[in-house]
Amino acid sequence: MFTPEHKTEDAETAIIVGVITPQESRWEVRDHLNELEHLARTAGADVTDRLTQSLNSPSPATFIGSGKVKELARLTKERDSDLVIFDDELSPVQVKNIEKKIDCKLLDRTGLILDIFASRAQTRAAKTQVELAQLGYLRSRLTRRWTHLSRQEGGIGTKGPGEKQIEMDRRIIDKRMAKLREKLDEIDRQRTTQRKGREGYTTASLVGYTNAGKSTLLNALADEDLEAEDRLFATLDATTRTVELDSNKEVLMSDTVGFIRKLPHRLIESFRSTLDEVRESDVLIHVVDVTHPNYEEQMRVVAETLGELEARDKPTLVVFNKIDAMEDRTLLRRLRRNHPDAVFASALRGIGLETLKEDLLDLIEQDYVERVAYIPVSEPEVIAQVHRLGDVIEESYEYAENGGLESLKGEVEGAQAVARIHFRAAPRNDARLQEALDPRGALRPAETEEPVLNA
Repeated sequence: MFTPEHKTEDAETAIIVGVITPQESRWEVRDHLNELEHLARTAGADVTDRLTQSLNSPSPATFIGSGKVKELARLTKERDSDLVIFDDELSPVQVKNIEKKIDCKLLDRTGLILDIFASRAQTRAAKTQVELAQLGYLRSRLTRRWTHLSRQEGGIGTKGPGEKQIEMDRRIIDKRMAKLREKLDEIDRQRTTQRKGREGYTTASLVGYTNAGKSTLLNALADEDLEAEDRLFATLDATTRTVELDSNKEVLMSDTVGFIRKLPHRLIESFRSTLDEVRESDVLIHVVDVTHPNYEEQMRVVAETLGELEARDKPTLVVFNKIDAMEDRTLLRRLRRNHPDAVFASALRGIGLETLKEDLLDLIEQDYVERVAYIPVSEPEVIAQVHRLGDVIEESYEYAENGGLESLKGEVEGAQAVARIHFRAAPRNDARLQEALDPRGALRPAETEEPVLNA
């Protein structure tokens, strides 16, 4: 139970509220409220109490029952609470009805996450994405009381896009959102151009539940010192670094924003350009905090979010992180038995990183296509493209004419000099090379190679 001596200096006090339905057990709701409390602490609040109610379904008018609303009102007055946070997204009507009964700020889970994102945003891209999500959230709540949103005070839930935006009507909000989307389109074009500059590299994205240790893992693999904190949503912008998997084998690895249960769709839509790193990656590395009591549910949430991003079917390597902090070694043995293809590691202590690199390289090369190309030496740009996009196994220079090849040692009348390049390439790069070489009839699968004239 919260006591005054536990109160953080200058922190707001909050009461969190959840509903137990037939679809969720009391224990699941307890764990969800644990996460909500962590979110509240991340935003800077001290949670004094939890309020739960068992219902067949949430009330359309007040989410919780009318009697529970009265109990909540009494409790907020007794505790002199600054804030009430619901673990689900409330409708504008529910917000309006509850606010009439309680005398403090009211937030739902979506509003709290948006507030955390607002406080974390540092770059122009992140600030633009968060503001767009906030305005989309506020736009559907123009029916609520505006007085508490117009106060000149700080605190959780007031880190909005600005005083002017708070006073806007729906038309002005729409106009502002259109401008923000234009900015994001510009950012998206810039990032697309940046990704084109990486076409010769294999790309991997670190995905996982928030605070699973993705940034720490990227630091360990790339020998970098990026921000990595033990807090939710420490990373909002995709950060990309080069990781050497083997001699002359490099991958561009990106750290992305962490996922969370009930991640607001507005954030997924707004962070489209950031999450494109996930969609465009060749492989995914799913980082799991194995010490979390609900790691299985977190894995399910990540899988569902990847489905929303149309990235669920990408080749994925599962990494169970933080094994050094596991107390139950029996659980570790069971995990190894149930997930034989997963990697067990500790990013903080450097355990299992070499195995991770080996398994990641095997996964990347699993779908490589092996081919032979015949390219006239008069086309050095195309030869350079094969070297850039593929792993060259063997290369020789010969003369070719219709129906056969001759060594360069002896020139053949009517033939032309060609480079015969035996190479491997990732499916994405193989498609690019086929597009460049097929019109010349110069590309053949290695196992069915036939001498051809590169006319």
